[in-house]
Amino acid sequence: MSGELHVVFGAGQVGEWLGRLLLRSGHQVRLVRKSAGGGPPGATVVQGDASNAAFCTEAARGATTVYHCMNPAYSTRAWAEQLPRYMDNLIAAAGRAGARLVVLDNLYMLGRPNGRPLSEDSPPNPCSRKGEIRARVAEQMFAAHRRGDVLATAGRASDFYGPGAVRSHLGDPFWQPALAGKTARMLLDPDAIHTYHYVLDVAAGLLALGTAAADAYGQPWMLPCAPAGSLVELVARFSRALGREIEFVSLPRLMVKAVGLFVPLVREVDEMTYQWDEPFVVDDRRFRVRFGQQHTDVDEAAAVTVAWAREHYQRS
Repeated sequence: MSGELHVVFGAGQVGEWLGRLLLRSGHQVRLVRKSAGGGPPGATVVQGDASNAAFCTEAARGATTVYHCMNPAYSTRAWAEQLPRYMDNLIAAAGRAGARLVVLDNLYMLGRPNGRPLSEDSPPNPCSRKGEIRARVAEQMFAAHRRGDVLATAGRASDFYGPGAVRSHLGDPFWQPALAGKTARMLLDPDAIHTYHYVLDVAAGLLALGTAAADAYGQPWMLPCAPAGSLVELVARFSRALGREIEFVSLPRLMVKAVGLFVPLVREVDEMTYQWDEPFVVDDRRFRVRFGQQHTDVDEAAAVTVAWAREHYQRS
């Protein structure tokens, strides 16, 4: 499959890394981004709005695989308005190009785990407004696959950390105070057992799906991840890599709700904090068996994340 064109929509936390990995694998890469900016050396960068169907069709022209790594602003209203349109446009664009469609998705549509690990067999059971939107959009894609409109699959991941993951819980709100020697204030239960996905593992998982045989499509996949652990354990790894202890505190839930009355983003995040009310564990065994891909060593992932954070936040 070397030399085939892979078109990545979204140059954010995962899309650019995916582009880099595709280039290293010998593929041509077209990176589609909404805002002005560059991409990995060797990629063709196209700027445009994926809410425009004609633009998506042109951007996907000639592709073997189209990847959907876009996410609107973290707002229920924005998601309701934009996510179905993005999906419709990329289904149509990939279908016209005769390309496969690989969608990066989260776990919101699965709702509460209720004491069970989350896997490909977990049924949609959203318990949030954003989860309901994600469930509808996921079904939109799989319905198109069943109709034969496009060959499609989804790679699902929990909360991100790692190089470039600036908009995650372990992004700007954490690293800016941590590197300044201040106490980071988190909205999460630091002791809750939770799966955190390393962004480079997510990108590598999407590459595996984008170059897989046709029988991998028509179903979701849990992308590779380290065993679930607590935020305390993950921050301890960051501290060792940094060479000093990182201080952080978790804001009480009532305080989060109070702040959310005045800060819309906090209100949007508060809706999803149920994911830390009980163990939130992803079972990625099916992916590992099928593709033979393991997660990055957790200490290596922490060291790479700290090195990136030092460089990124010093520069910015």
